[in-house]
Amino acid sequence: MDLEKVVHRRKPGIPVIGLRASQKSHRHQEVNAKSLDLSKVIRLLEDPLTTNLKERHLFVLKKLLKKSQIGFLLKELTTIAKILNICAEKVTDHPEYVPILCEALTICRLPFLKEKTSDELHYAQDVTEFLSQMGCLMRVSDAEVRQLIFECVKSFYSSVAPKQMLDGLQPTSPGYRLQLLERSELAQTLLLSMAALENQPTIKLQLLHILQILSSCSDMNCSSILHARGAETVCLHMNDHDPTGQVLFRSSEILWNLLERGNKEVVTAQLGTLECVLSLKEAFFHLLNTGSGHSDLQLRNDLLVITTLIAESPGSQLIESSFAKQLVVFSTFPELKSHNPLIRNLKLSYSNEDLKMKKLLLNLLVVMSRDFAALQLYKEERVILALLALMKPPVASSSERQSGSRHWSAAQKEELQLQALATLATLAPLMLEEYISCEGSTCLLLLLDWCVGPDSYFGQGHSFHATGGRGGKKAQTRHCIRVLRSVTSLGEESVNQDLCDQGIISQLLGILMQIDAGPDEDDVVALEIKLDIQVILSTLCETDMHRKELFGSEGVEMAVHFLKKGSDKFYSGLGHNKLVLSTVDCVWSCIVGCYTTEDYFLVKEGVFLLLNLLSTSPRCVHGVILATLLELCDNPNTVPYILTWRDDNGQTAPRLLLQLWREEEEELGVPRNQHGGFADPQRPILSLFQLDEPQLSFPANVPSAAVLEMSENLRSKIYSVFCKIGFQDLPGLLGKDYVTLTIIRRYLDFKVGEVWDEISRELSLEGVRPISPDQEALSTICKIAEDTARRIVEEQNSILEHHQKEDISEEKLTYTEMKSRWKQKEFMTKSWEDYVSRTSNYEALKEVKAQREKYAESSRPKPKHKDAAIRPAEHFIGHVVGVESTDAQGPAGVKVTLVRTPVRAPSQDKGEPTTPNPDYFSTASSAD
Repeated sequence: MDLEKVVHRRKPGIPVIGLRASQKSHRHQEVNAKSLDLSKVIRLLEDPLTTNLKERHLFVLKKLLKKSQIGFLLKELTTIAKILNICAEKVTDHPEYVPILCEALTICRLPFLKEKTSDELHYAQDVTEFLSQMGCLMRVSDAEVRQLIFECVKSFYSSVAPKQMLDGLQPTSPGYRLQLLERSELAQTLLLSMAALENQPTIKLQLLHILQILSSCSDMNCSSILHARGAETVCLHMNDHDPTGQVLFRSSEILWNLLERGNKEVVTAQLGTLECVLSLKEAFFHLLNTGSGHSDLQLRNDLLVITTLIAESPGSQLIESSFAKQLVVFSTFPELKSHNPLIRNLKLSYSNEDLKMKKLLLNLLVVMSRDFAALQLYKEERVILALLALMKPPVASSSERQSGSRHWSAAQKEELQLQALATLATLAPLMLEEYISCEGSTCLLLLLDWCVGPDSYFGQGHSFHATGGRGGKKAQTRHCIRVLRSVTSLGEESVNQDLCDQGIISQLLGILMQIDAGPDEDDVVALEIKLDIQVILSTLCETDMHRKELFGSEGVEMAVHFLKKGSDKFYSGLGHNKLVLSTVDCVWSCIVGCYTTEDYFLVKEGVFLLLNLLSTSPRCVHGVILATLLELCDNPNTVPYILTWRDDNGQTAPRLLLQLWREEEEELGVPRNQHGGFADPQRPILSLFQLDEPQLSFPANVPSAAVLEMSENLRSKIYSVFCKIGFQDLPGLLGKDYVTLTIIRRYLDFKVGEVWDEISRELSLEGVRPISPDQEALSTICKIAEDTARRIVEEQNSILEHHQKEDISEEKLTYTEMKSRWKQKEFMTKSWEDYVSRTSNYEALKEVKAQREKYAESSRPKPKHKDAAIRPAEHFIGHVVGVESTDAQGPAGVKVTLVRTPVRAPSQDKGEPTTPNPDYFSTASSAD
């Protein structure tokens, strides 16, 4: 058969889709002919009659590859993959096929070609399978083939310029192969081929480099590698012989990529096996003992970070492999001297990388502390003692430094000191016996004295734990207080008593007021320190009366000072909300219960401040404040303060409590009418949540919904406060308040009835029928609650009617006052108009004057006799009236005195003496 004629023979009857006959060119005929060549080539390679024609195979394959020098068509990739697979199988017996594979892989570095834009989507599955098959070529033992596979993968991540294109062909988009590479099994296949590269270390190193590239660029590639247990495979081969040291570096980078871009839990689970932990241990000790360069120290620290992540996995084998014990020994070096052979020849350069290793070891102690077996290792290696040595103040530790010896710098010492304090905050509560034996409380109080001391210290603030501490000792104070809080929160009496005996209460109060006197109230670090100090004080004083006395007036002044700040910054997000809660808790734990401090708190108007906080704070704080007020009400001096309090709007404490009650019931969905009275007497206080709950039967040791509801809202606390201050003669209440007060007065009765109703329902659910007397008593009790509710409804209606009448009378009085004011205003307006008319119009003025003279003349009495009309020439009489009240009733109790005064006539001589009128001093009384 003439192969040339077969290859170029055109199959009739198959038109070229999408092209007109006039547009067909010679180039397109060659392209179409190539697609026919591939089927003939596969037949030539697979046909039993031609399978041994090696020379013919090589000739045809070379000719085919020569025609594909510009790249493979997308539609040909499936056939090309099959051809390459056949060649790979023949390589074992016929190495002559190796150059064919090499040339084909070289062409694969070029972008694939497409005839249409839609070819990329249409042949996507073919490309994915082709890439997967390309990874299978790693079974060919020839180093050149394997190296070209790696070069081909690298080319996917670089822009290779395509050669000159034929007419009608275009290269695929740059990211096309990368997208399909993620969907293929190429990464997984390359990983599995690592076992076949034991005798080719150079190829293995290149393979690790390719896996590093694949894992660093794609989450899907990481998932594919992990699916083949890639983390475990890489970890087990990281200690293979490699003079260059690149295998360990590439392996650690791959593990880092898998941790960052893959499933962290899957990675740590694969690395947590005993074999992988031993492999990590070997690599770590190799770098610890032989590594000297900066890159070696960095790689050592990277392995330590990976080990820390493995320690977080619950199934890790760190302790079983003894790796954990050796790391614990390293964590105490050089603070504790040891004869352990692991650290006998260990020397630190005190570089930044050694500092990072030391901090990573301290952090590893915290991570491993979740395992009880690790705590036993800490006890054996005296970890607590090493931490206490690290946290010593710089002044205390400077004496230990020998001249000329290498040591940590001041900045490094600060970072380790803070890291040790952070580690101690976790380990001290778990190892309390060791903490006590090492006198940890004394060391902490000494450090606290140094933190607030006057000596100058400039904190560098470089590390994470030094946040906010630059230029001072605030970071040390913060972490020291954290350790004290973690230790005291355990409630161990011996530890707390030791701290109190050393004067921690007065010391913390002084530090708290000193920090609060700072210029910045919104400093997050300062807010955290103040919060922790208040929590420590609350923990120490909560159950001990003597400690409350030690809290004393200084502590009351502190609590009052912080209560005055109010809740304006509650939602600032900086921690003011926690400070408000801790302050109220401090009042409850440190003041309430000791009459001495309670009375001083009352004198300092502490109750007023609590009520101010209750009226302005969010709802989430009301429960704590009400509970504190309720405890304070046990002191008989508290109630007058509560009844005296007024807010800025004049609202009284009882009215505030009633308003909180109504808001609470609205939140709970309790049915009420528009006046706040009962809307359903059969369910007087039942909330909407209780109605929606299914009817269940609870065990005897489980509280029912009616009982549990009392602890979840404010109503029980408000009722208890009213029981302390009383229900009568409460100031500042309105009609709606009295209606609510009637409900609160009977709250306990309603709650008892609600509990009995639950008992009745539970008996019905369980199919239990009480005996007749018990059934009658149960029915009577349930009916009493409903009858009580109906009586309360009548009382509420009478209260509303009474206040409605009062409102109507007040309204009438208001309208009467308004009417009189309008009349007075009209009279004044009319008088003003008359005055204006008189002063501006002379005729009107004369008319008014004439009217006045007429009125005056008409008002004079007319004489009965003619003689009486003659007026005395000598004088006339004026009257002066004096009024005096007596004890008699009515007009008889008014005594009027008239005094007559003579006035001389103008014609009488001035020098002529006058005789006093005998009536001059006469008096007349209306009582007569």
